[in-house]
Amino acid sequence: MKEVVETLDPVSRRLIPANIDSGTLVPLKTTLELRDNLTLGLAYITRAPNRYTNDVVTIARALAGDDAAKNLPHLRRCSKPVDLPAHLKSQFMNEGNGRQVHTGKSNWLYILLGIKDELPYDQLLRGLANVDGIRDDIFLGIIPVPLLAPTSQVQANLWSQQFWQTVYRKNNPLGPHPSNICRTTSVVSRDASVWMTLAHQVARKSREHGLGEPIGAVIIKRTVPGKFDVPKTAPTQGSELVPEATVNDVPENTAGHGVRDIGNAEIVEDAIGSEASGPGPEEKETTQIVALAGDARWYQQEKAGRTGNPMGHAALRAISMVAQKLVRTENRAENTPPIMEFEAFQDGPILDDEQVVFDAEHPCPDGYLCHDLELYLTHEPCVMCAMAILHSRMGRIVFRHRMPLTGGMSSEDRGHDACDTSPLCENGPCGGGRGLGLHWRKELNWSMLGWEWETDTIERLSVDPHLHA
Repeated sequence: MKEVVETLDPVSRRLIPANIDSGTLVPLKTTLELRDNLTLGLAYITRAPNRYTNDVVTIARALAGDDAAKNLPHLRRCSKPVDLPAHLKSQFMNEGNGRQVHTGKSNWLYILLGIKDELPYDQLLRGLANVDGIRDDIFLGIIPVPLLAPTSQVQANLWSQQFWQTVYRKNNPLGPHPSNICRTTSVVSRDASVWMTLAHQVARKSREHGLGEPIGAVIIKRTVPGKFDVPKTAPTQGSELVPEATVNDVPENTAGHGVRDIGNAEIVEDAIGSEASGPGPEEKETTQIVALAGDARWYQQEKAGRTGNPMGHAALRAISMVAQKLVRTENRAENTPPIMEFEAFQDGPILDDEQVVFDAEHPCPDGYLCHDLELYLTHEPCVMCAMAILHSRMGRIVFRHRMPLTGGMSSEDRGHDACDTSPLCENGPCGGGRGLGLHWRKELNWSMLGWEWETDTIERLSVDPHLHA
């Protein structure tokens, strides 16, 4: 931990507590990972001598169309008779000239034609009748196949035994790439305990001063030597959010290294420029705190009702402080704030710790708001804050306490017994439904990596389960 503290900026070293509580990072599951991972469909297969395979495949592609022909990339197009699952061998051996096909060193292949609903049976039969090697004994079978790609080699092997030869392509079609999760987790875990401990500290101070609930937020900027930063432009509605420099900055001789969206600034494959322009022996990764905010929903108003001021949520205050520091860097003319009895947007520093961080300059004033920054929260943010975090283009998020009834980042089913002890629940438990999983939603045009921080050494900051954090 001493080495970690040495990489922090002076402001962070001044604020962090003497004792840092340790914890473990658990990657959040996406909504796709938690749905039924085995979805079956029916597909046509046929068999033909090796030399007629291309003719059969061409017929199937012509009938299915270009788009449908590219479906099921995780399934082998052709399979030798000996590689079929045992139950298919037994079934097909007794149909037509099956015994001949499955005897000795067969020169026949079973061919996956496509999804049943995408291929008209009559036309498929007529097309196969024109292939010389099988016109006299056309075999056309229907088998169940997995429609979704496997997420592990073990799952691929299991499906190969149960349905059809399945290929695992070392990725996760339902969420972040496993290698990216592993690599980024190792980076974040080095100092996650520092920032989570600091978030808990400001959360307790917020509660002690009567500002809000015991909820805290910390935003940091991580600088990795040798890694080039790609500037972000402000997103436009309906646009595909890709860094401007992504396409033009990739060298022409990088065949095989594609551009990927991983929810932070590591846009281009690591092999591009990683060794040639890598860090020197003295260069070290550094982190700098950008914003620190406690919850302030009860500030300037009496603690009445259930919600307080939603603009005083810790995550919103922290994001707004980042924005103000960016504006300050641009030396814009400051307008005299209006005199109001109640300021709805509680985005100014209130606690002394918040003021210290707010007075420090932004470490990277050229980017778009929170792009490539990391957010550490004591509690899972509500849906409103979760969408604000997404729109700010935050790179990563870590929180400790899951809020199953109101949180927006987790994807698991909401707890049916989470509100048993709440005085707000008059009609019994009100859990149920599924979380939104907003940390990784491709349809929202931005994918953010997320973790839950688990620890037994730090005080639990309990809040009402109905609370919107």
